[in-house]
Amino acid sequence: MIPTHTEHPLPYAGDPVFDLHLGGKLEVALTAPLVDKDDLSKAYTPGVARVCTAIAEDPSLTQHYTWVPNTVAVVTDGTAVLGLGDIGPSAAMPVMEGKAVLFKQFGGVDGIPICLDTTDVDEIVETVVRMAPSFGGINLEDISAPRCFEIEDRLKERLDIPVFHDDQHGTAVVTLAALTNALKLTGRNPESTRVVISGAGAAGVAIAKILIEAGIKDLAVTDRKGVVSSDRSDLTPVKRALAELTADRTGRTGTLAEALEDADVYIGVSGGSVPEEVVATMAPEAIIFAMANPNPEVHPEVAHRHARVVATGRSDFPNQINNVLAFPGIFRGAFDARATAITEGMKLAAAEALADLVGRDLAEDFIVPSPFDPRVGPAVAAAVAEAARTDGVARA
Repeated sequence: MIPTHTEHPLPYAGDPVFDLHLGGKLEVALTAPLVDKDDLSKAYTPGVARVCTAIAEDPSLTQHYTWVPNTVAVVTDGTAVLGLGDIGPSAAMPVMEGKAVLFKQFGGVDGIPICLDTTDVDEIVETVVRMAPSFGGINLEDISAPRCFEIEDRLKERLDIPVFHDDQHGTAVVTLAALTNALKLTGRNPESTRVVISGAGAAGVAIAKILIEAGIKDLAVTDRKGVVSSDRSDLTPVKRALAELTADRTGRTGTLAEALEDADVYIGVSGGSVPEEVVATMAPEAIIFAMANPNPEVHPEVAHRHARVVATGRSDFPNQINNVLAFPGIFRGAFDARATAITEGMKLAAAEALADLVGRDLAEDFIVPSPFDPRVGPAVAAAVAEAARTDGVARA
């Protein structure tokens, strides 16, 4: 039983959100009986020693006789939590618990929240590497850019298990799925579609990369100073590489407002706002994904006056771009294939599977399936596992 009682009234007692979180949202449950002396002797000493000895002789047996192959570490340093920013590891725990709950509910994956009391890149990498034998995969969460890029890259180099920064790749996968269906509705093809992404942080960079992989040719990414292009002298290494992939290929420069004129698609992951007069300059039957939470860069009421397809990151409007559509199934599929990594091909396969689930129900207010559609997790998992085998990273 989780202890929840206190001698003094709690400050938020009676608030249904706080009441739901009372005592946390997770617990450890047994998968084997433990009711008598015989059970105890098998689950613990002396029987457990036989299993330990066998694994010492053949480490691959860990994949069969421990929880490791179905368990993911949900790791954060609390520096970029939701739209709250740098609130620290303790305050990040409810979100990490929530992520673990979603892993279990929608992917059958056991998630363990890990909140690290350090923001040093070296310390985070070394800590995760040392914990890795306890887990089948690592889900990085709510780590600020540009540190998140280096942390993920270094962990991928050192570990032979899936490492996935969900703020980047989960967002990118669901965005691509939604855009795939939005393009179908508006009769566009990727090669001739002009896309503007507002926000050059973790999500913006990953979305840009996956859209390029999916065939988008005319793509500009903007930050607070305008289009990310190599003619600027203030670019970080990450943004310079991004510029070479995007605006440099089309010669686009200038402000967000200038970039949006006649653009087909706006994707907002910036937390800023776009004036209506700027939105009005977009191409006819535009597509607007304003994904900032809780305040979209373009309010849906405004967006609908100028666009045919509108999506947000909120659950109280149609077409929510929600990472929960992606990450549980991605890890489920990676674990089922015993993948050593999560490849670009696996991400593209996940996006395609999500888009396909909409099928004949495709409409302006239904471009991605509901997170509660029971087909989502299995469809994504199957596509990801098959892509892992195709890409040569599967061990099963």
